[in-house]
Amino acid sequence: MKKPSVYDCNIITLASIKNRAGNITPITNDIEIPFAVRRVFYIYDIPGGEDRGAHAHKQCHQFLIAASGSFEIELNDGIVSRTVMLNRPYHGLHIPPGIWAAEKGFSSGTVCLVLTSEKYQEDDYIRDYAEYLTYVKSCN
Repeated sequence: MKKPSVYDCNIITLASIKNRAGNITPITNDIEIPFAVRRVFYIYDIPGGEDRGAHAHKQCHQFLIAASGSFEIELNDGIVSRTVMLNRPYHGLHIPPGIWAAEKGFSSGTVCLVLTSEKYQEDDYIRDYAEYLTYVKSCN
């Protein structure tokens, strides 16, 4: 596996099809996002001041969208940190495997939609930052 970088994480602008009855944003596997979706979930009712995430994946790609509200994602590749804000439902952040990510600063009423390339597998997660640093050092 290539050593991941926070600069491999990209905000992708999705189509926003406007209509007087409301807008729609379509997402198609391997077209708007760079992987086939195997799992979809969303987080919501996050209390003020709480953080989410704080982990990395070994194989799983993630695509995060602020479906409602806003939040920041702190990205870390073991050397460089970068913070990205999501606050539009037609912008999403692609996080490839090997990046430590933590969601923070949720506004009231935020809904974070997450699309992933893999089904849930606990052994794909790295939840300890020291273990993460060892993992990224082993990447070429």
